[in-house]
Formats: sequence, structure tokens, C-alpha cells
Amino acid sequence: MSSTRAAVATVQCGKWGRGVRTTRSSWPPAWTLAAWLLFLLLLLPIRLHAQDEAGRGVGDTTVTKDSSFANGIAGEFTPARGFDLVRTPRASLNISFYGLFRYMNQMPGSQTFTDHLGRERSVKARNDLNWHRTFVWLTGFFWDPKFRYNISLWSLPTTQQTLLFGNMQYRFSKAFTLGVGVTPNLTARSVQGSWPFWGSSDRQMSEDFFRGGFSSGAFATGELFERFNYTLSVNTNISQLGTTAANDTRDMATSASVAWMPTTGEYGPRGGLGDFEYHRQVATRFGLSAAHSREGRYANDDAPPNATQIKLSDGVNPFETGALADGVTVEKLTYDELAVDGGAKYRGFNFQAEYYWRWLSDYQTDVPLPASAAGTIYDHGFQAQVMQMVVPRLLGAYVTYGQVFDAYRRRPWELSGGLSYYPSGTRSWRVNLHTIYVDKSPAASNFGFYTSGQTGETISLGVDILM
Repeated sequence: MSSTRAAVATVQCGKWGRGVRTTRSSWPPAWTLAAWLLFLLLLLPIRLHAQDEAGRGVGDTTVTKDSSFANGIAGEFTPARGFDLVRTPRASLNISFYGLFRYMNQMPGSQTFTDHLGRERSVKARNDLNWHRTFVWLTGFFWDPKFRYNISLWSLPTTQQTLLFGNMQYRFSKAFTLGVGVTPNLTARSVQGSWPFWGSSDRQMSEDFFRGGFSSGAFATGELFERFNYTLSVNTNISQLGTTAANDTRDMATSASVAWMPTTGEYGPRGGLGDFEYHRQVATRFGLSAAHSREGRYANDDAPPNATQIKLSDGVNPFETGALADGVTVEKLTYDELAVDGGAKYRGFNFQAEYYWRWLSDYQTDVPLPASAAGTIYDHGFQAQVMQMVVPRLLGAYVTYGQVFDAYRRRPWELSGGLSYYPSGTRSWRVNLHTIYVDKSPAASNFGFYTSGQTGETISLGVDILM
């Protein structure tokens, strides 16, 4: 595995981004501001009698018996409680599933933006109805209950992708579990098991921009001492999606994360957003995550890059030819990232936030970069989310804000909010309305809510089920 110097060099900035070329104002329209103001008012922790009588305490908020194994290291690939198919003294098999149908509209439908080198680019805005995501998990143990397996079927019709993968792990003790398989790079709290218990069905702008993804690797995890958990991981790269072994390099990604829950020793199911469980004691969690990787474009110089996880703050893929300088292709770079997070839950109210730092450095290129483009790119930023269960176990309202302080001084930001309705009185079935106003989006993915360079509103209406 390659080692690199500490990426703390002085930032070398290109031209300032000139923003989105559109006649729209950089501020949201009045109706959008009014809607977010309503959300904020709903979030006030009013001591309603219904809330005082709401609590069944922190406990089961799904509808089936817990017969699966805890598997938070799997991130998005963490199974639900599911249903037992087989259970014998020597083996077990449990099946669980997730499904999401979503309408999403990114507005305005026709717009352009200017990247950090002053070049005009088109914004690819979507307006579509999609069965967006399917997961099916087969989990259990074999021979020894300490030896556990997880086979995951993941399908994203939006991008016509279907994958079958998994992981295996052996629990030596409460303090030490060793595993192999497809696992997250530990770059943000949201990749470590909380999905889909977020405000909506996908990530917020800042975390989507800074985080790494998922790839094959080996990991160790456990409770080092009471209420303090750790995870260490070595992965083939920061995102294996779209990259085959034939295209991969010899470099590896390393990451680590710790989480401390000092007050109650737990943070609700999956550690997700929202106090659906109505904690009667303040639950807290504080965490730290860090990652390092030598990343390649995983394609020949004359082909589009297969690496798509990393974006510059103007939303451009750094491995795209001309991304840092006209006519220059970055073949490799070093990715270093650090994140700290914290949150609290109490009587239906939840606040949590995360701050990120990222360095891109040590570029290997097909031809030399100009000196003005060869320095370390240093970006940092944050996201904060608040959520109130307005009607306990039935209706939650939330607001989020995020901003990136970037090397190119574009200062992208977002304000979003939404309502989540739980028809069954459990987390297993949710109807969600989510609205966003984003300014110069640096995040881009067909999985989530963002597209490169967008300035404007996005509205999403979805229904999902987790069993």
C-alpha cells in the first residue's frame, strides 16, 4: 500500500467559480422559505399531553421478532429483523428486505453552471418516477453461532444495476469481531449502519460530497470498553462500484472509526436520525472517523474514468480529462478525510451534526500539471439536522442545513426539510415528503438527491418498507 506525506499543504485555488448561469435568484422563493419556517415551528419541543403519554421506552420499533444478527459494519447492507426460514443447532437462515418507490424533481429543468476553471457546463436535472432501490438479505450462522454470514442482493433500477455480494464475520468476544466482505470505508457516520433511518431516503449534500463508499475488505470491530465502540477497516479502494479487479490498482484504502455513547449506551435502532423511540433519558453519541486512500481512475487515459466517488467542489470528477487543467488527466491522487459527529435524543426530539475535512493531493498525471493546479485541494464543511416527532410514532418533521467551505471559494450550501409519516406506528413503513434548496451543488449521484452544479429546488415524495 502506498504511503504519502501528510496532506496539509497550502491550498492552491483555481479561478473562482462564477455560479450558475440562470435568471433565478440565489435565494429560495418565498413559498419555500415559508414551508421551511413551518417545519422549524413544528420542530419546537412543545410538551403536548400526547407526547407525555407516548413513550413505551426505547425498544422494538419494527413489527417482527429480532432473529437476525447485528451487522452495523455493513452500512447500507445491514439487514432488518426479517423472518426466520431455518433455525437448527448448527445453522440458521433469515430473510429480510427493503424497497423504495420515489418521485423526484430537480429544478429548474434547464440550467448551466460554471466550473472552477470558468467553463460552462450543463446541469443534468431529473424529473422521474422510479422503483428506486431494492435490498434482499439472507443472514444467519453456520456451525458455531459466533460465525455469521450476510448475503445481500442490491438492485437500483434507476441506474439499471443489480449486484449480489456479502460478508462473513466471527465474533471472538464482545470486544473483537473479525470480518471480510463488502464493507464501508469509515468516512462518515451515515455509512456505518444508520440507513435507512434518516430524515429521508438518501443522504444530505455535505456528507454525500465528503464521504467514501463501499468496497471489498477486511474489518475488526467491537466494544473496546463500556459504551465505547471501534471499527478498523482495510478496503480495496474507497468505492468498488463500477470498478473491476482488472481495472483496480495495487493500492488499498484504510479507515477507522470510534463511537462513544456516554449517557445511555445506545442511540436507538441503527443509530439513525429521529427519536421515534421517545427516549425518557437523554441519549447521546459522539464519534470520530478517518480514512486514507491512494485512488486511481481505474480506466485507460483515453476512456472515461470508472472512479466516480470523489468530486471537486464544483461537482466535476477529478479524474475527468481537464478537471484540474485543460488537457491534463489525473491518473492517481491521494484522498485523506476526517469527520467528527455528535448528537442527542430526548422525548421525540433529535439533534445531530457532523463536520468534515478532506484533502486531495499527490496527483499522478499523464502530462505535468501547471504549478497553479498542482497543490493540495483542501475542503471542509458540515451538516446539521434536527427532527421532532410531532405526533409520537406517527409523524415526524425535520430540517437540515449543510455548507462546504472549499478551495475554489464557491461556498455551496443547502437547506432542506421534510415530513415522515409512519402508517403502521413502526419504523418499518414510511411515507416521506422531502424538499431541498441547494446552491451550486458539489455532490452528484444517480443514487441520491443531487446533481453537479444545480442551483434550485428539489422535491421528493417516496414510500419505503423495511422488514
